[in-house]
Amino acid sequence: MTDDIYVGNANIDAPEERGWLLGHFMPEGDARHSTDVEIKWGVHPPGDTRAAWVHGEHRTALLVLISGRFRMEFPGRDVVLSKQGDYVVWGRGVDHSWYAEEESVVLTVRWPSIPGYKVEGAETGP
Repeated sequence: MTDDIYVGNANIDAPEERGWLLGHFMPEGDARHSTDVEIKWGVHPPGDTRAAWVHGEHRTALLVLISGRFRMEFPGRDVVLSKQGDYVVWGRGVDHSWYAEEESVVLTVRWPSIPGYKVEGAETGP
């Protein structure tokens, strides 16, 4: 086996890194290590919500609904993702939060992957 190939299961691997499957936080030499992009498999029970709003985001993000009903909250605007494949993209500097209206699975892609960057007062996510 080579470190250039990694085969896994998002439901098994994701909990080890708070849902994140790929990014700067994976070990150097691991195929999942990247400073370009981060990918998260988020599994959220109904009523799950972000502990605090993200302010001053330094990355661009794409969130895709796999299943459930998931609400992204932005200043002055909420976006409800209700059909498989619904997605939302937001840019750098866009404050946001989220709420799982039903049990939901979402795939989040963020770029770039910034070593040492962590949003103060909130867990890393969606």
